[in-house]
Amino acid sequence: MSGAEPAHVPVFLPRVLDLLLPALEGPGAVLVDGTLGLGGHAAEFLARVPSLTLVGLDRDPAALAVAGSRLAAYSGRTHLVHAVYDELPAVLARLGIGAVRGVLLDLGVSSMQLDQAGRGFAYAKDAPLDMRMDQSSGRTAGEVLNSYPAAELARVLREYGEERFASRIANAIVRARPLTGTAQLAALVTEAIPAAARRTGGNPAKRTFQALRIEVNRELDALRAVLPAALDALAVGGRLVALSYQSLEDRIVKQSLAPLVTGRTPAGVPVELPGHGPTFRLLTRGAETPGEAELAANPRAASARLRAAERIAPKETRP
Repeated sequence: MSGAEPAHVPVFLPRVLDLLLPALEGPGAVLVDGTLGLGGHAAEFLARVPSLTLVGLDRDPAALAVAGSRLAAYSGRTHLVHAVYDELPAVLARLGIGAVRGVLLDLGVSSMQLDQAGRGFAYAKDAPLDMRMDQSSGRTAGEVLNSYPAAELARVLREYGEERFASRIANAIVRARPLTGTAQLAALVTEAIPAAARRTGGNPAKRTFQALRIEVNRELDALRAVLPAALDALAVGGRLVALSYQSLEDRIVKQSLAPLVTGRTPAGVPVELPGHGPTFRLLTRGAETPGEAELAANPRAASARLRAAERIAPKETRP
């Protein structure tokens, strides 16, 4: 890797600052950035809150190296950890940290991973079929494509890519094995789907690449695990902000928050029972989407969806 820091515009930066900074006031505040990436969001928080301690997690060692360089001036207030974000409880326990004041989850693939052609995330650039966020472990997209039965491939494409033509694409993959590169896969997908479907919705391979990336990195499983853990780690007044980039992620965030922002007092009881009220309140109405200024500064934010919530009651009140 060269010494130059990759160009990087953090998504929804002003809005993320607006939502999380109020929770970080006062001494001893801890912010967890569960998807540190290149450290763009983290750098802004550390610069604005001199007493802040940052716990930054990322599964990509290359991204951690860049973030470590970017945040070097704050090294006394940072803990940068090579870990998947669903390892958050173990990381906090190891650091001796109890409640935190903020959690940021900027989900999906990072700008650096998209821009490095050799990683295999981008269908517009020919590269080996890797797609691992952590290239030091786990199976590659090529191993998935060349070993899964057609029915299992179709399930992955249907569930994680919401691909209408999952079975057609899966059968075409099996017939074409072995697959070795992203250009070969993108061309195969384009050929497998009906001609009419190729003319709308962007690159025909987009959904297949998304599905494979999610499968390789078990992204949705990790998200389902980290959300309750992150919410549980928040002190009263602490806030969570989650940025999603496709409907599957956003749906999981929405469903995780929904039961926490409503009371559990049985219907017909005229007053709210102690310990049965909501433990969180939503800070956004639905999922916020980027405005014109955000899109002008960062076109990759086009699919972003932001949700945020604040803890309003101790977790002990809701067993």
